[in-house]
Parts: sequence; structure tokens; C-alpha cells
Amino acid sequence: MTNTQRAVTCAVMRGGTSKGLYFLESDLPTDRAARDALLLAAMGSPDVREIDGMGGGHPLTSKVAVVSKSTREGIDVDYLFLQVWPDRPEVSDTQNCGNILAGVGPFAIEMGLVPAQDGMTPVSIFMVNTDSKATAFVETPGGIVNYQGEARIDGVPGTHAPININFEDVAGSSCGSLLPTGNALDMVNGVEVTMVDNGMPVVCLNASDFGITGYESPAELEANADLKERVEAIRLAVGPLMNLGDVTNKTVPKMSLLAPAQDGGLLSTRTFIPHRVHESIGVLGAVSVATACMLPGSVAAKIAGLGTIGSSLEVEVEHPTGFFTVQMEVDNSSGTPVVTKSALLRTARMLMQGNIFVPSSL
Repeated sequence: MTNTQRAVTCAVMRGGTSKGLYFLESDLPTDRAARDALLLAAMGSPDVREIDGMGGGHPLTSKVAVVSKSTREGIDVDYLFLQVWPDRPEVSDTQNCGNILAGVGPFAIEMGLVPAQDGMTPVSIFMVNTDSKATAFVETPGGIVNYQGEARIDGVPGTHAPININFEDVAGSSCGSLLPTGNALDMVNGVEVTMVDNGMPVVCLNASDFGITGYESPAELEANADLKERVEAIRLAVGPLMNLGDVTNKTVPKMSLLAPAQDGGLLSTRTFIPHRVHESIGVLGAVSVATACMLPGSVAAKIAGLGTIGSSLEVEVEHPTGFFTVQMEVDNSSGTPVVTKSALLRTARMLMQGNIFVPSSL
């Protein structure tokens, strides 16, 4: 009797505030169409509940990391992020994901791609989607990945071991430059916008320009048809301005509605990713918003009430379930802003390691 299913080795990990499947590149088909078909089956897509697979019925829990030993000088592993959409048969590689990135270091060590040191193991990661580099610092006492600790991130219950991530050379990784238009402030469809790309293309908007407070819940914003239509119209208009072309079927740019801080942060955010509203905020999305705060005259700097902006700032970005802290350093001395540091704290946890079963025809 022919076996109708076959096993593929993978791990399920929480990375930051997202969850996904982590694969070694060598365990997946080399043909892209075949790879995507396998991943759709693994997640149970297309189906809004993804009931016949491992996906969680939401973009934040329908993600994939493909990891391989790197042949690049000074790099330990290559990381390709893939977004599997629950509601349509599509696998997208048009953006990066800093949350899933948080699990790449531990996964690489667990899989033997990077030898563990006693104490702390730095893992240099090449982010294939954006041709950029990050270094994750993973606790490895006795050469074993540690997942327990006192670090807390909003959007994840409990505490875990800290994973500090330094991003390097991510400015303009998708759009070609930190400020795709060369301006900290532009006018699009009669609305002031700041278009910025420091690892994730983001459009910063003033929530009050859309007749809302910016403190609404994600569900309330998703139910506001007029708001969604206006935000999407601006997103489509800025696509070419950000060197992203026609973004109708793309997951970027993210649209971040900003408001004055409510809980001691620098400002408050509600982010369309791009059609659902994030329950918190994406890692690289937060980095780009924090970067916008450092740009004189930007939508973010004005809402944050920043007058004279120094070169270094710890930016606390509020979101629907808490806040996100980004350590930023930006050099504005030449008139053209240059990001010299983007660093943040994440956590991750191995949830399962073993085989996932897909149809043997894949």
C-alpha cells in the first residue's frame, strides 16, 4: 500500500510575538513552486482557520523561517523569511520579519549550524529578503541554549531568556535608502506622511488626520471601512514613491497610525500589516518608527514632541498590548540622516521539534 503522506523535519518556535515553522533549507525542495506548495500544505492554507495544518489562522502565526549554513564571509547562517497567507494560496518573500528572526539564532545552534559557546553565543545572520545583517546574542550556559530567564516583552506572557539583536546596514534594505523620497515629510492624498525604511518599509501617519484617536483596538480599526479605504489608497500611492512599485499584492509598506503616548512611551502606534491590524507591532516595523522619531520634521518626531533631536535615544514605542524599546543612534550632522545603531531585546522559545506531514505528492 502506498503511503499518502511524507515526513519533513521542522521545528515550531515562537520568535518574539510571532510563531512559525523553522526549516533547514536542505529539507525543502529547491524548486520554488514545489517549496511553496509544501509550505501551504504544512500550514493548511488556504483556509481562514488553517484547520488542516499548523498555521494559526492569522498572519502572525502563519510564518516560516528557512535557515542554512552561510557561505558568506563573516556570516554564520542565511535566513529567508516566508509569509504564508491563511486566506489565499500565496507564499510571499517580499518582506523581512524581525520577530521570527529572534528564533533563528537558537534554531541554528540547536540544529548544529553554529557551535555553542559556554555562556553566550553570538550568531551572525544574513537576512536574505533584505540583503542585510543582524547579530543575535543567545544565552548558552554549558553550551546549551537557554530559554528561561527574566526578560519580558509585551505581547508574550511570562518571562524568558533575553535575546539581544543588533541590526547592521538595514537602512534602505527594501527601498534603496532610509528616506526613499529624500524627505522626512511628504504630502500624499492631502495627508502628511513620513516614508522610512530601516529594515521595514513603513509609512508614518498622524491618526488624528483620519478622524480617530489612535488608541482604538485592532478590532475597532479593522471594522472601520472608511479608514481602511483611506489608508489603503495612501499605501497604493506611496508604493512607487518608495521604489516598491505596485504594492497592490505586496505585504509592504506597513502603515503605522501614530498618536501621542498614553503610557509613558514616546508615542503610540496602530499598524496595518497591511490589511489586518497588528496586535502589537513588528520588530522591524518598530525599528523604522523609532528611526522616524529621530528625523527632524517627521510625522513621528512632531507627534512625539521632539524639538532638538540628539544622536542617541532610547525610543519606547507603544502598541496595543504594551510597548517596544529600540535603542537608536542616528547621525544627522551631514543633512542626510545616517543610522549608526538599531538594537533591541527579544525572546524566543522552542515549542516543538520533529516531523510535519504533507501529501507524498509534494
